Amino acid sequence: MTTYDDRASLTDLTAVVERVRNSVEGVIEGKPEVVRLSLTVLLAEGHLLIEDVPGVGKTMLAKALARSIDCSVRRIQFTPDLLPSDITGVSIWDQQRHDFEFKPGAIFAQVVIGDEINRASPKTQSALLESMEERQVTIDGKTYELPSPFMVVATQNPVEMEGTYPLPEAQRDRFMARVSVGYPSAEAELRMLDVHGGVSPLEDLQPVAHAHEVLKLIEAVRGVHVAEPVRRYAVELVAATRTHPDLRLGASPRATLHLLRAAKASAALSGREYALPDDVQALAVAVLAHRLLPTAQAQLNRRTAEQVVQEIVQRTPVPAAAPQQSGFGLGRGGPGYGQQPPRRL
Repeated sequence: MTTYDDRASLTDLTAVVERVRNSVEGVIEGKPEVVRLSLTVLLAEGHLLIEDVPGVGKTMLAKALARSIDCSVRRIQFTPDLLPSDITGVSIWDQQRHDFEFKPGAIFAQVVIGDEINRASPKTQSALLESMEERQVTIDGKTYELPSPFMVVATQNPVEMEGTYPLPEAQRDRFMARVSVGYPSAEAELRMLDVHGGVSPLEDLQPVAHAHEVLKLIEAVRGVHVAEPVRRYAVELVAATRTHPDLRLGASPRATLHLLRAAKASAALSGREYALPDDVQALAVAVLAHRLLPTAQAQLNRRTAEQVVQEIVQRTPVPAAAPQQSGFGLGRGGPGYGQQPPRRL
């Protein structure tokens, strides 16, 4: 496991991420928090689900992130007639060799863009399950490893729109975070008219980071320290979703792991070698809400999963900072978390 042996690695991480951030923000106007979350998921080795109404830049965000990194990119347009083999690949009989030859599908890329993923049938959506979780594809009993780094960036329209299929629970649970782009402000929309009015800024977008640099950043993020009270805090947040009266399905243990990994990536993006409860709080809605299923009564009361997660964050005590000699010190000047009374940060 790679750790921050000196400040140089942290400085390198910040410099590379800043280049990618500036590149994406040059295409996506006025949405710095959305861009930051996308980079957080990338460095945390997760997959990103972008959900919003048509025309707000979902696919543009996915393409800008993919093109800012010098790696292999494939785009899949999900439609009702898309087959699972179109995604994973298929074995074809070669008459000259008298043997089956595997033809890789679109999933064999480092960044896979799934456009309007919920317009394909659940059968086709399930073709992504193995690749997203195990980073491999099994065809005819043979397993093929996927390239690294590997990230799926999928867009979807709200389920209320015509021609959409709701994502299965197992599929949604494999996405580390869900983000909504939202409508831009008036100023951002005016800038968009200036920038996008002639040609698409994607045409001139050049890679600003290499795949091997991203791999080093991911390895560095793995070394971010998370104190035991912060880990326990993440567990308590997730556990609260499983007993909340407004939810009939809470978050899984995979959600806890994703929340912790995202918090470590967020800490690194903030220039810290250690994660804080603030990192967990800031990511709770994005990481947990899309996995939850409200009860019928909650839906009648127009209670959303996002509101439930925000309520849980408000009610769950935050671990208090304590001196390093408490036994929870980070060893590099960062705060520790002892058994003091909870306090809000």
